[in-house]
Amino acid sequence: MTLTAHSHQATVDATDSGAAALLEDVTRSFGATPVLRGLDLRIGAGEIVSLIGRSGSGKSTALRLLAGLDDDAGGRILLSGNPSVVFQSPSLLPWRTVAGNVAHGLNQIDISPAEKAERVAGTLAEVGLGEHSGAYPGELSGGQAQRASLARALVGAPELLLLDEPFSALDAITRHTMHGLLLSLWRHHGFGILLVTHDVDEAVALSDRVDVLVDGRVAHSERIDSPRAEEPDPRHKAHLLEHLGVHA
Repeated sequence: MTLTAHSHQATVDATDSGAAALLEDVTRSFGATPVLRGLDLRIGAGEIVSLIGRSGSGKSTALRLLAGLDDDAGGRILLSGNPSVVFQSPSLLPWRTVAGNVAHGLNQIDISPAEKAERVAGTLAEVGLGEHSGAYPGELSGGQAQRASLARALVGAPELLLLDEPFSALDAITRHTMHGLLLSLWRHHGFGILLVTHDVDEAVALSDRVDVLVDGRVAHSERIDSPRAEEPDPRHKAHLLEHLGVHA
């Protein structure tokens, strides 16, 4: 696995074979306002890392830099392969079927129409939408639409999945179901995940590590040692809330 530079400012000896992504001393300002102030972040291959922090701490800015949606940053940004992104809004094209929307995830991959159709059908089956391939976005529930968005991100077999609050608009039961689906897909495919979330419980339940961003830097890293099938150790949440400045 070779990391490749993903920033105009970076000149990189990309030799870290154990990482899906690296940000090293990354800075980003909007006008005169600095948002990232020397951010260091590592996502190991197959690791789930959550970013939490108050609004304006730089969480989504870091994700957008990794996604290639913003290239006006200083420092070094390294990626192993191409990432895929799932946002809070599914952003499906309403005039295309579910299968047509998922097929957009293969636009940059040179494969035959038959292989494309096979990969789309297989991915839809994985996310539980095999029987909805011909449906249009307006016919889907919120959870189904987010499943379609997840399928679109996964159909190209990324090594890194970037999630920007993808479950925050869902009801509690659907959100819990989506957590289970995400972990099932992660176990099967082994991609790395960066999850941006405001939900500390969600971060603890899903992650190997939770990083707290304060003023554009990682102020605290919490390694989650509770097996995912068990109730998380409440001390993890307490530590994270403390570093967020919240007193439970």
